Amino acid sequence: MALPSAPPPRFHLQEPGAKPSPPPSRRPRPAPTTETLRRRLLRKGVSPNPKILHALRKKEAHKALRRARKDTAAAAAAPSDEALDTEDEEARFRAAAAEYRALMGRPWDGAARGVAPSRGGGLGDGEGLEGLKDMLAARRGDGFRWLLDDDLEAEAVPGKQRSPPADWKADAGDEERRIEWLVTRLNEDDLTLRDWRLTRMMRKADLLYNEDNLLKILNGLEARGNWRQALSVTEWVYNENNYRHRKSRFVYTKLLSILGKSLRATEALRVFTSMRGDAQIYPDMPAYHSIAVTLGRAGLLNELIKIIECMRQKPSKKVMKMRRKDWDPFLEPDVLIYNSVLNACVISQQWKGVFWVFQQMRINGLSPTGASFGLAMEVMLKAKKYDFVQKFFEKMQKRGVPPRAITFKVLVRAFWEQGKINEAVAAVTDMEQRGVVGSASVYYELACCLCNNGRWKDAMLQVEKLKQIPLTKPLEYTFTGMILASYDGGYIYECISIFESMKDHCTPNIGTVNVMLKVYGHCDMFGKAKDLFETTKACFSNSLTFGHEYSLLKADGYTYSSMLEACASAQQWEYFEYVYREMALSHHHLDQSKYAWLLIKASRAGKPYFLEHALDSMLERGEIPDVQLFTEAISQYITQRDYDRMLQLLNVMSDASVNVSELQWCNLLQKNAHLFSVDVLQDLLKYFSTRDTVTADPALSFVRALQSQCGATSVKGTSLMAEGTGIKECEFSLLENTEKTSSSSVAEQDQFSYKNVCSNELFDVEVCRSGAIRRDISLSAPRLENKHEKSVLGQGGTQVSAIDEVLDSMNSCNSSYGAIPSASEILEIWEQAGINDMFPLKTGSRNTLGG
Repeated sequence: MALPSAPPPRFHLQEPGAKPSPPPSRRPRPAPTTETLRRRLLRKGVSPNPKILHALRKKEAHKALRRARKDTAAAAAAPSDEALDTEDEEARFRAAAAEYRALMGRPWDGAARGVAPSRGGGLGDGEGLEGLKDMLAARRGDGFRWLLDDDLEAEAVPGKQRSPPADWKADAGDEERRIEWLVTRLNEDDLTLRDWRLTRMMRKADLLYNEDNLLKILNGLEARGNWRQALSVTEWVYNENNYRHRKSRFVYTKLLSILGKSLRATEALRVFTSMRGDAQIYPDMPAYHSIAVTLGRAGLLNELIKIIECMRQKPSKKVMKMRRKDWDPFLEPDVLIYNSVLNACVISQQWKGVFWVFQQMRINGLSPTGASFGLAMEVMLKAKKYDFVQKFFEKMQKRGVPPRAITFKVLVRAFWEQGKINEAVAAVTDMEQRGVVGSASVYYELACCLCNNGRWKDAMLQVEKLKQIPLTKPLEYTFTGMILASYDGGYIYECISIFESMKDHCTPNIGTVNVMLKVYGHCDMFGKAKDLFETTKACFSNSLTFGHEYSLLKADGYTYSSMLEACASAQQWEYFEYVYREMALSHHHLDQSKYAWLLIKASRAGKPYFLEHALDSMLERGEIPDVQLFTEAISQYITQRDYDRMLQLLNVMSDASVNVSELQWCNLLQKNAHLFSVDVLQDLLKYFSTRDTVTADPALSFVRALQSQCGATSVKGTSLMAEGTGIKECEFSLLENTEKTSSSSVAEQDQFSYKNVCSNELFDVEVCRSGAIRRDISLSAPRLENKHEKSVLGQGGTQVSAIDEVLDSMNSCNSSYGAIPSASEILEIWEQAGINDMFPLKTGSRNTLGG
């Protein structure tokens, strides 16, 4: 097979004795013009007169003449021998390199350019850039996606971005395509100002970042709500030397608008402050409008008042020198800015600021609009000043300002909170007679007002009106709000009636189901809550298989929490176990700040493994359980005489920095005195005396509380203290050990504090992975089958009450600690047990939602 002939070389090697051609002479740099000198001085904050410009022009001309003479003399001088040798070597090297590239080709071109040998060990057709692309895609496609894309031609990336020439013109279609490409890339990645990828991307677009192009880029970012990239792009462009003195006020005003729509008041205030320090982009009235609306929506009233003061202040001397002498930067706030102040008063509930706003508007000769009166009424409604709500409404009618639908919404809400239901209905009727097109919020407020007072049938008439106007939210939200309003008013059966009527208008969503589960749970309607819960699960499973119409009814964390609350209220602990297992298998977790009492109540009702599993799950997720969960678990372990487990839990509390004082431990022991027999406390005290790991709180405080509790028991005449001196010796040795620990040296305390800090830092990793809290938890069968056998264990010692016998029989557990699974292993057991459903769903309950 004949190899293709090599292309002719682009350069030829020169003879060794030949002299290199002299470099071309540089073009002398011309002297700057008068206009250039004037702009240069203006940028430095100096306003030049014609005399100064003439002197500087003459000085620059002399400098240019001297520079030209120097360059001419250097070109005429004969080069030295060393310079000739250096130039000769460089010329030969360049020629050799060019000839090698012509013969062998580029490394990534392979054998396609000539007779170069194959590279990469026989990669075949996949070598070169294609092989590199496949390799990067195989390793991590997402991380190198920006490197593999080739949307732009390689010619458009000259390396370092150069300043565009004065006559730079680009094709309109090509420019739009580049802007669209840049906006797409910016929306895909989260890049900061100092990220090198942002610089590479901006230069790769090869755009002239003038005012029009920047506004187009910001519009594309605004459509996606990407305020971070908009801020980074603007700062990057105007930090470049080519655009530093070409800042546009319109671009910054657009940036303020984007930040305001994204509710980023802090960033908008920072941008506005930078605008006030630069004469090129000193804010005008649109910029003040944008920042005022942003601050008003954020409720930053003090900052908004400062903005109004800035409008009337004189700029700094630096700004004044860079502008023309007849420039007037003073502005007066208009109605829009004062309305923004009223909007800030709504959030901050500063009702006295309303009168200041109307006073300032009267002084400046401004007439309040309908929005001004509506915002004033809303401020008074938030502040519970219902008389002023009515007065502002009457004042608006006297001035002839037409009210809007939002004004009637505020009026209906005020009548509702005052208990004036008939007046609220009359206000909506008056709105309809005036010809004001009512919004959905007005009828929603009236419907909730009627449901809160038991008139749900009248509220259904408002629902019919809602269906005739365009809605911003689905109709399910309206029914959910009506059910909650009826529940808050104490009308439970009306909630059920509204829920049944809802099926004739729309399909209930999971939010409505959660509300009804909470209603059923708080009203001791466990049967209906159970049917609704099972129907929800059945609808979701059918939607996965057959595409059921209730496909949105997927149980979430609130669904399981509400059902567990209903089970706990009805004392249905077997079904509580089933729901908890389904919640764990669905990877949902209880919010311990709201539902810790559920686990405590279940533990006291004979289901301690729920509390153990919850503790294990929280620690494995890196969360710190609530103190109540720790104390309840410790009480259970004391009752079960599982002292190793209890000590381990105390050490976990120490690592997690959970502080429990001695007084709190004493209160816990006294509160549960009916659960702890005297011999249990004495055995626990003896156990602690043989352990050297009790060196830190809360274990030390627990030991002190235990000693005081045992001492109080012995004063009452307990016979156990007189049986021998063994227990006393244990108490004495433990007390002596405690005193030694408390009187340790400063160095030992520092060493312990250092160890405690280290253990706190490694808590999330070590404790959660070590399986420090494990237990044999089996939720597939109840633990009461060996009831009589376990109750005999309490009869071997001293006299034990009947309550202690029952609780010991319910809470005792014979499983060893060595072979105890973790929470993740328990989930695997439940997943296997879920194949054989222990609680079959009722087939008759699946028609609950369908009616």
